[in-house]
Amino acid sequence: MAIEKCINEYGVGDVIFEEGSTGRELFVVLDGQVEIAKVNGGNKTVIVALGKGEFFGEMAVIDGSSRSATAIAASSGTRVMRINHARFVYLVSQQPAFALMIMDALSKRLRASNDRTFKAAANL
Repeated sequence: MAIEKCINEYGVGDVIFEEGSTGRELFVVLDGQVEIAKVNGGNKTVIVALGKGEFFGEMAVIDGSSRSATAIAASSGTRVMRINHARFVYLVSQQPAFALMIMDALSKRLRASNDRTFKAAANL
């Protein structure tokens, strides 16, 4: 597949994917910014803002579960590259540095989530 077919461009506020949807793709931010958020009615809580070189959607591509949050373009001209499940498996199997990069990011995200959960529980 030509690389151009794997790249999408979004404007401010465009939804890349919604929480609860199915998907077997990981996304890499090429330009712009993406917000990962929980959306409840008209309320949006941004979990993290991601920029160039960062990725999102990895949980669905790894375990096949539905999306745990909504991804929203936060700047005009936001461009992302899609990496489907087959390509992801290939990269992980052929490029150990890629697999380590994914594990490192997941570890950091889990630590940050644990910190937020602990702080929220301490404030109860």
